Amino acid sequence: MKNTKILIIDDDEDDFFILRNYIKTIKEQEFEIHWCSSFKEAVSTICAGEYQLYFVDYLLGAHTGLDFIKEAIRQGCEEPVILLTGNGNRGIDVQAMQHGAVDYLIKAELNLEKIERCIRYSLDRAASLKALKSNERKFRNIFERSRDTVFIAGDNLVFTEINEAAAALFEYKVSELKSKSLYGFLPIKSDVEDIKLQLSEHGIVADKEIDIVTKNGETKNCIITISQELDTAGNAYFQGIIHEITALKKAEKANLTLGKLEMAGRLVRTVAHEVRNPLSNILISLEELKLSTTNEADKPFLDMIERNGKRINKLIGELLNSARPMEISLGSVSLQRIIEDSIEAAHDRISLQNIQLFRDFEASGAWVMADYESLKIAFINIIINAVEAMQKNSGELHISVKEKDADGYTVVIRDNGFGISKENLNRLFEPYFTTKQNGMGLGLASTLNILQSHNAKVEVESVQDQGTVFILHFDKAPESAAI
Repeated sequence: MKNTKILIIDDDEDDFFILRNYIKTIKEQEFEIHWCSSFKEAVSTICAGEYQLYFVDYLLGAHTGLDFIKEAIRQGCEEPVILLTGNGNRGIDVQAMQHGAVDYLIKAELNLEKIERCIRYSLDRAASLKALKSNERKFRNIFERSRDTVFIAGDNLVFTEINEAAAALFEYKVSELKSKSLYGFLPIKSDVEDIKLQLSEHGIVADKEIDIVTKNGETKNCIITISQELDTAGNAYFQGIIHEITALKKAEKANLTLGKLEMAGRLVRTVAHEVRNPLSNILISLEELKLSTTNEADKPFLDMIERNGKRINKLIGELLNSARPMEISLGSVSLQRIIEDSIEAAHDRISLQNIQLFRDFEASGAWVMADYESLKIAFINIIINAVEAMQKNSGELHISVKEKDADGYTVVIRDNGFGISKENLNRLFEPYFTTKQNGMGLGLASTLNILQSHNAKVEVESVQDQGTVFILHFDKAPESAAI
């Protein structure tokens, strides 16, 4: 076993020898004992960390043992310090313990049993405290560095401790969050009621999906786990973890939409093939029939068949175009310019409905690689859909272009129209799906096709009777391409 190094700090050499001899008599353990008579010299040993235990006399010239204990604590010393004094004094005893001493011994009352017990207790306590602090540092490190929000809360889930990840999630400073309840961030009343019920009945909420609304009004999707615990005094508190899954949800939704569109595209191509072949034969036969017939009474009916046959053929062409990946010619163009031209193209519709238009173009130029004409069609479709969804004389259309990050721009087109139900929102880009009386349902399907051809990410949020938001993310054009 490695020797335990002890430093005795005492300006009286005789007292040092007495204490050293007592310690050397202890049989269960080997000790290496050193003496220091100077306060200044003793303080300099703390940083070196050579000793596992300190004995310090209360009187050290112009300083006291309490001064040494304070300095040792200030320098981060975790080794135990035992205060020695010539006379018993309750006040000094209390001060010593308050400042961090592990024990307090009166020189006149020293004996082998008392010193042995004091050393054993001090070393055991120091080892326990070191293990405890080590574990606390580990868990504190996990708490502070976790990318998930980790919190401790009291009654009504009011945060008492919360890590830095929460600042990014809730968009509040950590200091501001410590007086707020988690329930205040949950917009869905049934989520609040369910969490309260589960905590009340079972003391735990496990992996529950919730929505939270941030300080800036953004809705984020999360998974939350909360458990009820008891502290050492038997008081209940709650600890929990919130894992944000907004990006995952968006990716799942995008993949689902893409999968549905691919399936719809395969179906469209199959149906179009099966319809177009016999239709072509009908139209060819009709041409022969028109040339050979001499009955004037039959001609109007033949013309009617021809017109409707050609109309069917045109519809098949439009359907195929909506499902076919677009061939585009990319060049460096300004999003602002395309949007302004799209607004100009929809100007009559906007004016007739007396819609208020608000522009917010923070990003200068906002250059992207795009096919100008096709992307303009996509923006026109979205703008016209927004105009048609709003009430005349009370509609507001907000269009913004902002720099998303170093690599991209975000276009937001927001209206205050009648919105879209959740059921219809999931079918929004399906070919031939429409809620308009005279619509064909190809406009937004074609729009999504165009945007995907530009590698744009599309998000749509809508609340019935409140409005719809299209959020489009575009990659920046390379600097060499930007004009």
